[in-house]
Amino acid sequence: MQNDFRLSQISAIMLGVRGLPKALTLYTEKLGLNVITQEPQLVLLQCGTVLLGLTRGHAEAAPHLAGATEVVFPVEDVRTAHRVLTSQGVSFVAEPRQVTPKNWAAHFRDVDGHEFLEHADAIFYSLQLSRLAA
Repeated sequence: MQNDFRLSQISAIMLGVRGLPKALTLYTEKLGLNVITQEPQLVLLQCGTVLLGLTRGHAEAAPHLAGATEVVFPVEDVRTAHRVLTSQGVSFVAEPRQVTPKNWAAHFRDVDGHEFLEHADAIFYSLQLSRLAA
């Protein structure tokens, strides 16, 4: 008998953070995400159809927080988004770069070192996890 079960969606991504107040400032005030739920050790943020969770518990359980996760935000114009976010104090790894003849990308990190990507590409998933090369 064939097993037809397959995972087809991501409903939430949980990121370990060392300090919720500092992380929350970045995600809400600079990136513009809305808080769904806030507790002493956990904050859930609305990010399109995906919840983004910030949790101290994950940080306490893992020796290294950053480097194994990349979150991708689709934007219409990477260079404009880069300019706006830079003016709001977001630090980018490098200037926006052209990744295909029609698409651009720019990486930034949050206060705990998690890497994020702005990517302009209509067929790109709205939020994606991928292992980063060391």
